[in-house]
Amino acid sequence: MSKTRYSDEELMEFKKVIDEKLELSKSELAGIEQQMMELRDNMADEQGGDWFDDSSIHTEIEFLTKMAERQRQFIQSLEMALVRIKNKSYGICTVTGELIDKQRLLLVPHATKSVKAKENEQPGPPPQDMRSETPLYTSDDEVPPID
Repeated sequence: MSKTRYSDEELMEFKKVIDEKLELSKSELAGIEQQMMELRDNMADEQGGDWFDDSSIHTEIEFLTKMAERQRQFIQSLEMALVRIKNKSYGICTVTGELIDKQRLLLVPHATKSVKAKENEQPGPPPQDMRSETPLYTSDDEVPPID
């Protein structure tokens, strides 16, 4: 007979892994936010300077903002995993209802799907703005020479 859920001892093992990742992730997020604050302060101090410097600072802030958002999402996923541990549903695949492999959970503690379920997912169509309505060249077009 196969197990329907992880034991309380195993759940505590997973909780320890998640708590460590959560602490590290929150520390990394604080570092990213500190970098963003320093860049904004520097930008305010040097207002009206070189447009290239302003542009590179804006680009770096945008990059850090995206990193911070991804980190916040990761933290939220880890916190949701802790909720699942608390209600003893942690490690159960949301698609198949089977237990997710323990090694997978140790590597990806916020996983909600088994490897089998992930492999069976059908990738969706690309977003509309990524699709070209008309091809760049048709077979009748002459391809321009490369300089």
